Amino acid sequence: MTLQEFLADRLGRIALQLICAGLAALFLFATGTQPGVLVLLLPAFLLVFVTVQASDFLRRRARLLELEAVLDGLDRKYLFAECIPRPGDLYERRLFDLIRRAGRAMTGAVSDARASQREYREYVEQWIHEVKTPITAVRLICRELDGETRRKLTAETAKIEAHIERALFYARAENPEQDCLFRQVNLGEIAAGAIENHRSLLIQSGVRVETEGLDRIVYTDEKWAVFILGQLLQNAARYRGTEPVITLSAKSQGKQIQLLVRDNGIGIPAHELPRVFDRGFTGSNGRSRGGSTGMGLYLCQKLSSFLDLGLRIVSREGKGTTVTLTFPLQNCKENQ
Repeated sequence: MTLQEFLADRLGRIALQLICAGLAALFLFATGTQPGVLVLLLPAFLLVFVTVQASDFLRRRARLLELEAVLDGLDRKYLFAECIPRPGDLYERRLFDLIRRAGRAMTGAVSDARASQREYREYVEQWIHEVKTPITAVRLICRELDGETRRKLTAETAKIEAHIERALFYARAENPEQDCLFRQVNLGEIAAGAIENHRSLLIQSGVRVETEGLDRIVYTDEKWAVFILGQLLQNAARYRGTEPVITLSAKSQGKQIQLLVRDNGIGIPAHELPRVFDRGFTGSNGRSRGGSTGMGLYLCQKLSSFLDLGLRIVSREGKGTTVTLTFPLQNCKENQ
C-alpha cells in the first residue's frame, strides 16, 4: 500500500475531520477566543493530525507486508487464513474469523472433490483392466475366422484397444509420479514396443516403418515413452498419404538425444499448428477423416512435460510432418 493509495482511501474521512476542525475554529473565534490563541492551536492540531495519520499509515502498511510475506511463504495458498498472525483490533479479528470459516468450508469442499475424483479415476482404471479380458477373447475368436471378416474385426478391435489405452493414460496423467520409474532405456526398445502395440493399425493402413540409428541409451520412463511414441505413430497412420512411410531416427543434440518421427502424410495446415496440443482440438484433417478425439497430442504434451521431454512439431500441408522428442540428460531427474 502506497501513501497515495492510503490518502485516496481516507479522503472522505480526512475532509470531514478538516471541516470539523474549521468549524471548531470558527466557533472559538465567534465566542471571543483571541486570534493569537487560534494561530497557536492550528499548528498543534495539524501536528497531531499528521502524526496520527502517518502512524496509522505505517501500521497498516507493516501489517499488509506481514500478511503478504506469510502468503508468499505458503505452498498451499488456501491455508492463508489459518496461518496469519492473530489481528490486534476487534474489527480485524472478526473479519479474519469470517475468512477462516470461509476457508475451512472451501478446504472441505476441495477435499471432497479430490476424494470423489480419486474414486472415479480408480473406477475408470479398474474398468479398463476388466474390459481388456473380453477384448482378448475377441482377438482369440478373430483367429478362427478367415478373410475380410477377420481383417475388419481385427482392425476395429485395435481401435478399441487404442481408445482404452488413451483413457487409461489420461486417468493416470493426473498423478503420473505414482506410476513412473525413470531408468536407462534403449531407444530401440521404446520404438519396438510402440510399433508392436500398433502393429495391426500400421499393417491395415499399409504403413511401412523404417528405423535409423536407434541404438542409443536415454533416461526416461519406458512405459510412458512407449505410449507417447505410439500416439505419434497412430497419428501418422491415420493421416497418411499415398505409399505411407514413417521414419524413426535418432541424433545427438549436445548431450541430449533427439528422436525424430517423420512421415510423408497429408501434413497439418500452418494456421492449425499452434493449436495441435490443445485439448479436444481435431483440426480440419480430423473432421474430414473422422475418428479423431483431439486427445492424443494433448496427452503427449502433458506427459512429455512431466518426463522433461522436449516436444516439437514441424509440418507442411501435403508434404508430411516431423515430430521431435528430445530426451533429457540422465541427471536432470536425479537432481530433482
